[in-house]
Amino acid sequence: MGNMATESAAGNRITSLLDAGSFVEIGGAVTARSTDFNMQEKETPADGVITGYGVIDGNLVYVYSQDASVLNGAMGEMHAKKIANIYDMAMKMGAPVIGLVDCAGLRLQEATDALNAFGNLYLKQTMASGVIPQITAVFGTCGGGLSVALALTDFTFMEETKARLFVNSPNAIPGNSVSKLDTSSAKYQSEKAGLVDVVGTEDEILENIRSLICILPGNNEENGSYDECTDSLNRLCDGIENAVEDTGIALSMISDDHVFFETKRNYAKDMVTGFIRLNGMTVGAVANRSKVYNEDSEVTDQFDGSLSADGAEKATKFVEFCDAFNIPVLTLTNVAGFKACEYDEKKLASQTAKLTYAFANATVPKVNVVIGKAFGSAYVTMNSKSVGADMVYAWPTAEIGMMEADLAAKIMYAGADAATLREKAAEYKELQSSPLSAARRGYVDTIIEPAQTRKYVIGAFEMLFTKREDRPAKKHGSV
Repeated sequence: MGNMATESAAGNRITSLLDAGSFVEIGGAVTARSTDFNMQEKETPADGVITGYGVIDGNLVYVYSQDASVLNGAMGEMHAKKIANIYDMAMKMGAPVIGLVDCAGLRLQEATDALNAFGNLYLKQTMASGVIPQITAVFGTCGGGLSVALALTDFTFMEETKARLFVNSPNAIPGNSVSKLDTSSAKYQSEKAGLVDVVGTEDEILENIRSLICILPGNNEENGSYDECTDSLNRLCDGIENAVEDTGIALSMISDDHVFFETKRNYAKDMVTGFIRLNGMTVGAVANRSKVYNEDSEVTDQFDGSLSADGAEKATKFVEFCDAFNIPVLTLTNVAGFKACEYDEKKLASQTAKLTYAFANATVPKVNVVIGKAFGSAYVTMNSKSVGADMVYAWPTAEIGMMEADLAAKIMYAGADAATLREKAAEYKELQSSPLSAARRGYVDTIIEPAQTRKYVIGAFEMLFTKREDRPAKKHGSV
């Protein structure tokens, strides 16, 4: 590594991220070409971005790290070309790209040259999407067009205090200011915008990226990502039924050695998405959640058990990523219907359609465990047998059907006395809403005890390992 890489914050981030001594810099001697506005008199070492390759736990990765000490990290023509070059190499080698972002925006002195090079980077990212994993982390400023480049990637991290992420800065939004609402903050971008997966300190972010790289395949032709499994395949998940509300806990109980890498952690918390390991194999998990517990077993968030527009959007993007990279998908279903409020009504139909499409269109192995309620069209959307799940399990306490039994009785026997309604509700629950009635019709394959969930889902994914499934010949869908 040259002096640039070792002495700057940008270089230090690369050193901390990669295995010791593994970084090889590419294009360290590149500087700006432009001479407009006396640019030739300005030093632009490496043109403000360190690029190269190295390994994380033995896995090849390509990295670029922007250097805010060079023209505030502003992005010029050669700067963008260096990143595009890293993408070219990563595509040839089938390895992930990791971008460490700290950039003041486009370099005004290089206007159209910078814009053209920037557009070319968008093109490279588009070509790489679904072929190699793309990960970005924001440590300083990421504004304007660079926020679009960030959104073109698969996973995004953001430093909790100094990082800023925006299309328009908060003060440029009519009627707003940073003091009113900091739309560029890590809190806003992770909780409201849903663009950021993980927020933390610089060290926490780099450690999280290392963990994620070890879970993900290097490209879309690797047949899954594996690690040695030292956990018992038949391990019982005692007490997992107590985690039916907080499925983040349930997923970690099912996973090898309780490994669970949660994505979009602060966004739409009524839906959980993330990666677990089952017999060493990486599996993508999607689950409904009605309560969030902290480490002290205190409830920090509570939801009504319905499918929300934001929750559906979060799950859709995750399922599409898993399908692109041949990562099997596990769902834990506990959904009582659709979210009823004006915010959701605006986009609930379209977002639910996209989630239904994502599940139905995915050709990877798909396993569903109904752990609670599975009511109405929301249940159909959540990876049900009808939209293509390969294996569907249900706990004995599950309820699968159109709606709550007492509500169904009230509709079917309007005006009946309380005793009749109770009797008909009990009858409806047994005939229409029990997991046994769904199993008799073939909509559930097996009713399993909660404690045996790990054993059964591992068995299902082992069986489904050689799954091959075609889709109608077409360019792509349009949902």
